[in-house]
Amino acid sequence: MLSSSDFVSASWELIVRVDDPNEEEQKDVTLRVSGDLHVGGVMLKLVEQIKISQDWSDFALWWEQKHCWLLKTHWTLDKYGVQADAKLLFTPQHKILRLRLPNVKTVRLRVSFSAVVFKAVSDICKILNIRRSEELSLLKPSGDYFKKKKKKDKSNKEPIIEDILNLEGSPTTAGPPVSPGLYSKTMTPTYDPISGTPASSTMTWFSDSPLTEQNCSILAFSQPPQSPEALADMYQPRSLVDKAKLNAGWLDSSRSLMEQGIQEDEQLLLRFKYYTFFDLNPKYDAVRINQLYEQARWAILLEEIDCTEEEMLIFAALQYHISKLSLSAETQDFTNESEVDEVEAALSNLEVTLEGGRTDNTLEDITDIPKLADNLKLFRPKKLMLKAFKQYWFIFKDTSIAYFKNKELEQGEPIEKLNLRGCEVVPDVNVAGRKFGIKLLIPVADGMNEVYLRCDHENQYAQWMAACILASKGKTMADSSYQPEVLNILSFLRMKNRNVSSQVASNLESMDMNPECFVSPRCAKKQKSKQLAARILEAHQNVAQMPLVEAKLRFIQAWQSLPEFGLTYYLVRFKGSKKDDILGVSYNRLIRIDATTGIPITTWRFTNMKQWNVNWEIRQVAIEFDQNVSIAFTCLSADCKIVHEYIGGYIFLSTRSKDQNETLDEDLFHKLTGGQE
Repeated sequence: MLSSSDFVSASWELIVRVDDPNEEEQKDVTLRVSGDLHVGGVMLKLVEQIKISQDWSDFALWWEQKHCWLLKTHWTLDKYGVQADAKLLFTPQHKILRLRLPNVKTVRLRVSFSAVVFKAVSDICKILNIRRSEELSLLKPSGDYFKKKKKKDKSNKEPIIEDILNLEGSPTTAGPPVSPGLYSKTMTPTYDPISGTPASSTMTWFSDSPLTEQNCSILAFSQPPQSPEALADMYQPRSLVDKAKLNAGWLDSSRSLMEQGIQEDEQLLLRFKYYTFFDLNPKYDAVRINQLYEQARWAILLEEIDCTEEEMLIFAALQYHISKLSLSAETQDFTNESEVDEVEAALSNLEVTLEGGRTDNTLEDITDIPKLADNLKLFRPKKLMLKAFKQYWFIFKDTSIAYFKNKELEQGEPIEKLNLRGCEVVPDVNVAGRKFGIKLLIPVADGMNEVYLRCDHENQYAQWMAACILASKGKTMADSSYQPEVLNILSFLRMKNRNVSSQVASNLESMDMNPECFVSPRCAKKQKSKQLAARILEAHQNVAQMPLVEAKLRFIQAWQSLPEFGLTYYLVRFKGSKKDDILGVSYNRLIRIDATTGIPITTWRFTNMKQWNVNWEIRQVAIEFDQNVSIAFTCLSADCKIVHEYIGGYIFLSTRSKDQNETLDEDLFHKLTGGQE
């Protein structure tokens, strides 16, 4: 027994394990402390007792039993509830992490294991020079994800996993953020907007960063295509339920890596989680655009998203084009780019702003909402009935379509008026077969009404399709995004145009790449290699003149135009239901989907949402919409916090505007995604 004269009666012994990376094994240090000693004092005592002269500033205390960091150094041990039985670890906050990027490259870098994931991802994106870090997050895949790839890689002699880009010497993680210039709105462009190569001035920004010129090009340029064998190994046909299981691994943005059981040197996936890509600018976003393109490319190749054969060939042609241009761009000298006069650029922007830019009749748009009027064909599916389209006179105004028997009757009552706000709009197009259809799924009280419209030609289709897409979001044709949407649709249709020429035959002889590399394995099996190559080259003629960055952006736009784009699936059980359903979460809506048939049952728009919260006891997400509509569901394929964070995250991203500077309201993000009312 110790006498009270030797020690203060309130003091007790605390054992702290020291995790010093410079030492081979951890060692225990015993301290005599009292409950009113603050955490900073404990750390000071600890360092004095270790008697090793080094920089301890990155070290902090981790409480193993409670699974939390003791980061509030002014708090006392009593306030934290630390007693003699506590197992504390004195460990660096920044540790090595391996991240698999969307382009299948692995980077090794030092990341904060004590900051919440939202902040850690922000720091990672600064190192990698990816703007808008809020769109990305970290995904922990299922246990066999990397093992399977390693085994396959060995058999194919393709060292994907071993090919690691080492950025662990990064000075950015513990210090100030990298290169504030990369985030400045008035800076000289960081990349050439045509080729995506770093502008010569960019290299001065990278001088204090691990992103050297070579590393930058690895991240900003597309990787050579995988062999068809490697693709076949990675490909797995997935049902909606399988896709739902893949999304269970997203990390909680409001907790740290250490709190979520992530180990040092563990491998995670860095992915674009939210499908709203804000302010994509080729001058600053070469890495971001390339990684987005790569994520889209793999989603198409591995059929994580469905597309038609015609669309698959367009994606293949763009990939072929991009891989050819990337090979030639990598051999160019980075320093040949012309300097841009920053002040001149700013002045010309100001001039455009003061003059009002293009002479759009904005006031006219506000007072006079445009309308479309034309003959279209309509079909409503009914059981045991063939697809018989019937012609009517259609008028599209505001966000509604009304149709009449003929033009002469348009002043009277319409046969039916369809309100498209909140509907699903699906293209039903085959350019080669001259079929330009629009499938509308219109929400009604007991589910969805299915309506098919058929247009006569590309221009008519582009105008009506763009109007339907805007109306589904609650916007009219007066909105400034209408004309760009029309042009987007037209350019995508033109890419689908098949124009056979003698040039295809001659190119076929000189085609130096395997056509099976550019399509999904299932698509490759359907036709012979030579036939597939001919069709890819045929589609390539429509994009052959595109510069590299524009081709990547066009690929991303084509991906965004697919009906399933941006849907993240979860297996749920709705309150009152006896069977499981799939919940699709998108940037602007939730969709209830039948798990067996894959057919949408109901859609709910975020714009109609009044409030949402989680009952943590029964792990149930409850959402209230306008007009007394409320839903509640439990998540079966993932933790309910993941789904809740997705909804709150999309609402947070919808608050961004170009007027803001690029600093994010992190508190608002946590408020919207945290799960409290």
